Amino acid sequence: MQRRIDFDSVEKKVDELWYHKRNLMQTATGYGNKIVTQWKIRHNNRWYRLYCAIHSNIGTSYIIVKGEKVVVN
Repeated sequence: MQRRIDFDSVEKKVDELWYHKRNLMQTATGYGNKIVTQWKIRHNNRWYRLYCAIHSNIGTSYIIVKGEKVVVN
């Protein structure tokens, strides 16, 4: 069973990378399995970068905890 976290119930902050600040994308198409977002969320007293697996017009947000993907709804 895959673990899930509710985005609205966790502490979050914006931590933009250089290409976020310049309104650029990480990939030429904007699609991929591990797209870095500008968000970090606090889980178990540690900050984790929020990633997005996005293809076509749908995406799944997740963090990586000890090598395991944890979905963030």
